[in-house]
Amino acid sequence: MKLAVIGTGYVGLVSGTCFAETGNQVMCVDIDENKINRLKSGKLTIYEPGLQVLFERNIKQERLLFTTDLEEAVKDAQIIFLALPTPPGEDGSADLSYVLGVAEQLGKIITDYKVIVDKSTVPVGTAERVEAAIAKNAKTEFDVVSNPEFLREGVAVDDFMKPDRVVVGTSSDRAKKVMEKLYNPYVRQGNPVIFMDERSAEMTKYAANSYLATRISFMNEIANICELVGANVDFVRKGMGSDNRIGQRFLFAGVGYGGSCFPKDVQALERTANENKYEFKILSSVMKVNELQKVVMVDKIKSFYGEDLTGKHFAMWGLAFKPNTDDMRDAPSRALMEELWKSGAKVQAYDPEAMHECERIYAERTDLRLCRSREEAVEGADALVICTEWKTFRTVEPEWLKQSLNYPIVVDGRNLYDPLAMSSAGIIYYAIGRGLKFAG
Repeated sequence: MKLAVIGTGYVGLVSGTCFAETGNQVMCVDIDENKINRLKSGKLTIYEPGLQVLFERNIKQERLLFTTDLEEAVKDAQIIFLALPTPPGEDGSADLSYVLGVAEQLGKIITDYKVIVDKSTVPVGTAERVEAAIAKNAKTEFDVVSNPEFLREGVAVDDFMKPDRVVVGTSSDRAKKVMEKLYNPYVRQGNPVIFMDERSAEMTKYAANSYLATRISFMNEIANICELVGANVDFVRKGMGSDNRIGQRFLFAGVGYGGSCFPKDVQALERTANENKYEFKILSSVMKVNELQKVVMVDKIKSFYGEDLTGKHFAMWGLAFKPNTDDMRDAPSRALMEELWKSGAKVQAYDPEAMHECERIYAERTDLRLCRSREEAVEGADALVICTEWKTFRTVEPEWLKQSLNYPIVVDGRNLYDPLAMSSAGIIYYAIGRGLKFAG
């Protein structure tokens, strides 16, 4: 099949590459000429494990093409995917200007039947707005489908190639047949393509992400209570997760969620509720808990050093919001660094993949030093703060840490280490939900 993917951000690039991998002809389009030129030359613009091999193979076989010309991309396409940004506005609502702007352009361009697919995460009712925007100028038949993505950064290729489920919202039998044909190669092992109406598909994405965010914030609240009563959240998590009604995933306590999806989607769903005069109390609490959790480690640092951190240098391991990505959007590391800077501290940081992104965001900061290794980051620091659970941080010799740090303090926002091993080495070890500190 011939496909067009409008937008070469995270969703568009992964989707386009994976669609090409099963034999489709895919043309990706973006207004950013520099990005398109880089992609044409075979250079990825995002970091995602497993994507490079597929990307290079399909460019070489000329199944994956790139252009800045919208008309060229959609002219022969049977299916057009809208993978455009929907950033949150000041009021929390999703900004649909990119999606609706392109929809209006499509109405002027298409000359035969197309299936136009909302792949971006969009509020309930967007498919109808996209349809109306296209219909202003369209002189041919078309259908608008909602097909939300459920990709997890770090494992997005596997998620796309072997999906738990594919959600398709359409009221058109013609569009349904087209989408069934497209997704058949991805669900041969029996995982379902779930067809529903457009509004339900749009709500499904927001509901799924908001529920997962709720689990994270709930466990962080449990962790905070564990510290107060002397319980260990790791034991609590195992006890809860063994109940098959609950399951083990998304029960790890830490420094809060971040990234491009959870913060934006929770906020947008709450906004949708407000617009319909409904107070979504749980989601309001989820967001409040998450913002507080992002800086809980600063409170632990200040409990030792006091409020004024002037002259202190803190090592930070992990900048991306999660492992196996370079994405720092709404990352807990950002909130932590900014709180440390407000108190007069300096940060020396290392992340396996997000260094270039951190440099882009904080290019003007003189109180941030980006380091070449985890070893360089901890050398001479007044404490180590762990924000992201990269595998390279999971194994560490406590004695080496104690010798490298100016003062033996580890503030572990991901509960990576054995408290007793840290304590035995004479390290003051602050964790999340495992007691206020373990000190030798």
